[in-house]
Amino acid sequence: MSTPTGVRTTLEYDDLAHLPEDGNTYEILEGELYVTPSPSPLHQRVGKRLQRQLEAYFEANGRGEVFDAPLDVILTTRDVVEPDLIVVANPAQVSGRAIEGAPLLLVEILSPSSIERDRIVKAARYAALGVPHYWIVDLDAHGIECYRGRDGRYELVARAEAPAALRHPDWPDLTIDTVAIWR
Repeated sequence: MSTPTGVRTTLEYDDLAHLPEDGNTYEILEGELYVTPSPSPLHQRVGKRLQRQLEAYFEANGRGEVFDAPLDVILTTRDVVEPDLIVVANPAQVSGRAIEGAPLLLVEILSPSSIERDRIVKAARYAALGVPHYWIVDLDAHGIECYRGRDGRYELVARAEAPAALRHPDWPDLTIDTVAIWR
């Protein structure tokens, strides 16, 4: 964001409170503002169906709590995001205002306006800030990619496209039914 004098301004969490409630998603990464339009019905449908499966695994077994957007995740004061799905294993991270700190898992569902940001910008920031697991849901490919953090970067550890089931090496008893997500 530039001021009239050309001096770069970085935003922080408190700046988000002054942005309009206009149906867009506002996020800041390294102090830079990103705006995304409202998601499509397909995006919401896929997110809801994946959320149910994650809840059945994480919440039913006491492994964590699953949240969906809109909900701020404050990674730093200059990195505030609204991922599509969030899995929190540490209840102390859930505050009255947001999820604070790097949760166990963040899931982004690709939209035409967010592909590059989700695959490159967010992936790099999430890895650098210690988010252990990052999943990308590709609506066009009917697929899910699972990344695990290692040395400040992500490595692909699992991938599935419908009709194949998704199995993750860190949660061997978790099976994501991709057919149910894209039915």
